[in-house]
Amino acid sequence: MDNSPTALFENYDEDLKHLLSNLKSKLEGDVKLLKGEERKAALKRVTEELDEAQETVAQMEVELPSMPVSIRQVYQGRLATSKQALEKVKKSLKDVRQENQRNELFAGFPDRDDPYTDDPSGFSSRTRLLQGTERLADGSKRLDNAHRIALETEDVGADILRNLRGQREQLENTRDSLTQADSSIDRAAGTLKKMIFKMYQQKFVTGGIIAILVLLIIIVLWSKIHG
Repeated sequence: MDNSPTALFENYDEDLKHLLSNLKSKLEGDVKLLKGEERKAALKRVTEELDEAQETVAQMEVELPSMPVSIRQVYQGRLATSKQALEKVKKSLKDVRQENQRNELFAGFPDRDDPYTDDPSGFSSRTRLLQGTERLADGSKRLDNAHRIALETEDVGADILRNLRGQREQLENTRDSLTQADSSIDRAAGTLKKMIFKMYQQKFVTGGIIAILVLLIIIVLWSKIHG
């Protein structure tokens, strides 16, 4: 399996396109056909899949710094396009949620009530309409805050992944250095063994020479004494 940054980016990009295509299909078709709790459950599943898509984008960002400079700009453009596609799906999800909230809000209004009439029942409907609008605005603000927090979390996650990649590279460099040091120690040990062997060999030769000289001296002395 190719674990190069380019190959990993391609895999993440393919997964992201598949995820966004499924999400778009669900938001434009399946989710709109559902109602009530079933629609809420479907929106929850879409949100979870959207979180997965955001994580995939973060992984793509992590791979960019490790790519060769000559091709990095091309992949940066592809990443920007993927982010734009992700934002469009987020906007679609936000629109569907707002539509769902409006449907739930107006579902409780009787058809015979005019929200702008002056009679008491009309005033009650107008009041409920204003309250519902306020709740809808609050819900939109919460969604915006959640979106902002998600983006901040995404940035933090990308930084963590980059730090982990840097630490992994440091560990790999340390491992390579230790391997080289081990090889150097083995070579040094072999050289020392050869030096020790030659030292003993020289001592043995020197001792033999000394023994021969002593023997020759003894022979000469003996010949002189008995000659």
